Amino acid sequence: MSELSLLVLCGRSPRHLHVANSLCQAGRVLAIVQESGGEWSLKKMLRKLRLSNLFRKGWRWLRDRRRYHDGGEAKFFFADRTPALHHPELVREVPHINHPEVVELARQLKPDLICVFGTSLIRGELLSAGRLGMVNLHGGLSPQYRGADCTFWALYNGQPEQVGCTLHYIDAGIDTGRLIAHVCPEVRTGDAELPLFWRAVADSAAVYGEFVRRLAAGERFGQAQPGRGRLYQVKQRGLRHERELARRLAQGMLAGVNLPRRVKWFLAQ
Repeated sequence: MSELSLLVLCGRSPRHLHVANSLCQAGRVLAIVQESGGEWSLKKMLRKLRLSNLFRKGWRWLRDRRRYHDGGEAKFFFADRTPALHHPELVREVPHINHPEVVELARQLKPDLICVFGTSLIRGELLSAGRLGMVNLHGGLSPQYRGADCTFWALYNGQPEQVGCTLHYIDAGIDTGRLIAHVCPEVRTGDAELPLFWRAVADSAAVYGEFVRRLAAGERFGQAQPGRGRLYQVKQRGLRHERELARRLAQGMLAGVNLPRRVKWFLAQ
């Protein structure tokens, strides 16, 4: 069995690096593309400077700084090691993921598969790149939970069994492409949003690698999503929602919950 050649598009957080490292072990990674966010235009600046956008971005920054910048995620995925890619020499930086450089890179490298986790929404010509297509790891169970903060919303809606990630082919929609796998982590008494999210990503990294190996062996995956589900947007999550979930968890919302790790594959029919 020969390895698939991969083009990896990912973010910079410890969880993104962990998934990229898993993919490096599963296939022959040709390049790892990360966004620098360095390209600005007048139109983009004016949009960012709108009062509503400034408030939302400011709130998101403060919230995420409180949630992510205490070193917890790095320790979860890398223990006492500094978070890093196994192959930093493969990194290519671009201003944004839909930049023409990425399309040209895909044309030059001709990867069998493009693997995505933690980038901006992909649009345009890049959607059709990759001999076997483009696959994304989404932090929610599609179609029930699409978009942002899906672990949070599954808990807020009283559905801990719906905490998990989706591996799916990418189409022009948001987390709407053909399903490959649902990956649900263990859910235990005393759990909270971030440990559950990280556990789901860690489990999904292994599943992502398994998918690449099985695809190389000739298995085929992909089933249409049964409906559109619900799309959660960043702006929907407010302080009152966070306080309410914190109250429920403190009062024992997950008391007695003991869900095992679950993986559901969607083989091509």
